[in-house]
Amino acid sequence: MRGVTCSMGVSLDGYVVGPDGDFDWTEPDEEIFRFFIDEIRQVGVHLLGRRLYETMLYWETADQDPSLDDSMREWAALWKPLPKVVFSTTLSTVRGNARLASGGLAEEIERLRAAPGEGDIAIGGPTLAAEAAAAGLIDEYRVRVHPVLVGGGVPFFPQHERRVDLELVETRMFSSGVLYLRYRRGSLQKVATC
Repeated sequence: MRGVTCSMGVSLDGYVVGPDGDFDWTEPDEEIFRFFIDEIRQVGVHLLGRRLYETMLYWETADQDPSLDDSMREWAALWKPLPKVVFSTTLSTVRGNARLASGGLAEEIERLRAAPGEGDIAIGGPTLAAEAAAAGLIDEYRVRVHPVLVGGGVPFFPQHERRVDLELVETRMFSSGVLYLRYRRGSLQKVATC
């Protein structure tokens, strides 16, 4: 069965977006960008909220940008054909290899887990990830902790009154000071938070 992953950058004080709505502090250097490329190769379908979908639209035509370096071209070549499911109550159409979700998040994930296919079901965007976590749908958390304190904003881990046991399965320190932590949900735990 396909696993569901939540992979995001987070400030040391626990936010994915700062109080001003900015997340420029997560801008990857070449080493982290190569890591993103390796990570996206493991994804079979990506679930996105509207805001993240709109942010990522750039990559649908990025291959036409002559200023892109080889790594960015490689990313675009992987991202563009990747199936995407967009959760939005305001969009009526989406572009590229994307479709609007036809059901709720749990229903979509259940359908995708049951369908033939390989690769992880990746969830992007803090609102969508929080909904998946509250429903106990996330199998792995992949956290890139950035060496910055932003003082508020959108938290990576919304407050839920549940304990979630996680097993650390991988760590990596990047030369920029970013720490990567990969956790798998504990086998006895049924509900996770993100």
